[in-house]
Amino acid sequence: MRTTRRHLLGQASALGAASLGLGAPRLAQAQTGPITIALASRAPTGLNPQKTALTGGDSWGIKQVFDTLVKSEDGTFAVRPQDFRPSLAESWESSADARSWTYRLRRGVQFHKGQGEMTSEDVVFTYGRQLDRSLVTNQKALYANLDRVEAPDSHTVRFHLKRPDPLFNGSMVTTLSASILCKKAFEERGAEAFNMDPIGTGPYQVDSVSPTQGVMLSPFPQHFAGVAASPLRIAFIADTTARTLAFASGQVDMIEGVRQPGWIPTIRQRAPRTIFDATAPGSFNSLHLNLTRAPLNDLRVRQAIRLAINNAQIAAAFSGLSVPMVGIVAPQFAGAVKEEDLPPDLRYGHNIQRARALLAEAGHPNGVTIQCFTSQREDYSSIMLMIQEQLRAAGINLDLRIIDHATMHAENRRDRNAMTLYSSSYPPVPWQPFLQQLLSSAEVKADGRGGENYSHYGVAIPGIDELIARAQDEPDFDKRIALIQDIERQVLRDLPLLGIVTLSYVIARNPRVDIGFPVQSGYAYWPLNRARRVA
Repeated sequence: MRTTRRHLLGQASALGAASLGLGAPRLAQAQTGPITIALASRAPTGLNPQKTALTGGDSWGIKQVFDTLVKSEDGTFAVRPQDFRPSLAESWESSADARSWTYRLRRGVQFHKGQGEMTSEDVVFTYGRQLDRSLVTNQKALYANLDRVEAPDSHTVRFHLKRPDPLFNGSMVTTLSASILCKKAFEERGAEAFNMDPIGTGPYQVDSVSPTQGVMLSPFPQHFAGVAASPLRIAFIADTTARTLAFASGQVDMIEGVRQPGWIPTIRQRAPRTIFDATAPGSFNSLHLNLTRAPLNDLRVRQAIRLAINNAQIAAAFSGLSVPMVGIVAPQFAGAVKEEDLPPDLRYGHNIQRARALLAEAGHPNGVTIQCFTSQREDYSSIMLMIQEQLRAAGINLDLRIIDHATMHAENRRDRNAMTLYSSSYPPVPWQPFLQQLLSSAEVKADGRGGENYSHYGVAIPGIDELIARAQDEPDFDKRIALIQDIERQVLRDLPLLGIVTLSYVIARNPRVDIGFPVQSGYAYWPLNRARRVA
């Protein structure tokens, strides 16, 4: 399938109009029963935080049912060590070398449905499953730095790390897969039964999980932070038109939005009172340039591509949901570099004339053609079509195919793409994107068993492995951030991976519902225990 940006924007406008139907002037108000949020997934697959292949809808349910040892303030990301807040743990401390972390648990915390008090035994059980190499668990790679976990007593837990981690709370404690499981319930029920009827300590307990009705949750009356304000239903409506129509007609209170140019303005035009809750930064959208493919193995061609792409123009198309990236770390996070702080040779900006000159210098005075593909999903296709249009002005022709989302991932993992648009959300742990996308050990393999270093950086040309190792061995947070900025500058010199834009995850909300806090940053899900109807 080949399409154009103009056709894509037309589809977005038509989608918004059809979805809201009859030019609806305002959102319907009549609604009783549980507060309902509809997500862009087909059906729930389970609510075990350690299950792999979770959908976005599953993650929303898990967030309500489970707690972690510490947390960020509602609606935010904790960016620095001092930003984290107590949750199941009342207090914590680290050793001077940041390789040992001790947590003192809150006493009297109860598991759902009479399963008893949460103790250090449950914490050791939860993390022990991540350490067990024989078990397949969600986000297992995030726990590679964990050596062992122990319980000195019933309400104390101590973690021992292989290397220092001054932001351990961000990298291994507040992630969804670090939600504390009930050991007793898990062992009694088994993984399969626990998946559909889980036991956590969170503000909601599970009433039912159904392919048609979604996930029904009721407030847990013994939650240590107080009782949730309203029952909750998580609905699963994959079709964008059906989901948006359910929102406009008042059948649901909140829906997962469409991250496509034109969608939000169209919704605002027909339902101006709609509230849009959006995380920042949301997803990091970056472009891998395959260094094993000509002409991308020539630095001058990669520099020309960087100069021809107008990040600010791409970000502006998303109506306030997007921010241009300079490097690989999101501008909102510690470790990101600012263009004004870079040496002149690394301040690429947008310069078509310079891009054409570099192409000619590289032996391509008449331009180049590069074959590549991307996903049909709205965010992927929108960004790549804009990049295609911008590169054309510099004489770089992208022969771009738009294919099924799952097929795109499968083909990328087999190293079949020359320019791979990569979209992923990260916590404010600034070394994670480099570990996942640029280490030589993460190099993609033709047999599909490699990692997500689609550029072959560190193999095709020298990379950043040594710099990353130095950063990982630094226990001081501020010094580690300085090393991350050195890595950012090196990647800008070599250009194996280009930061394009961040793109917020967005929920459209009926103003009759108040969730109790502003959404500013965070993962693509947030707590709803404070949500209540105000109209």
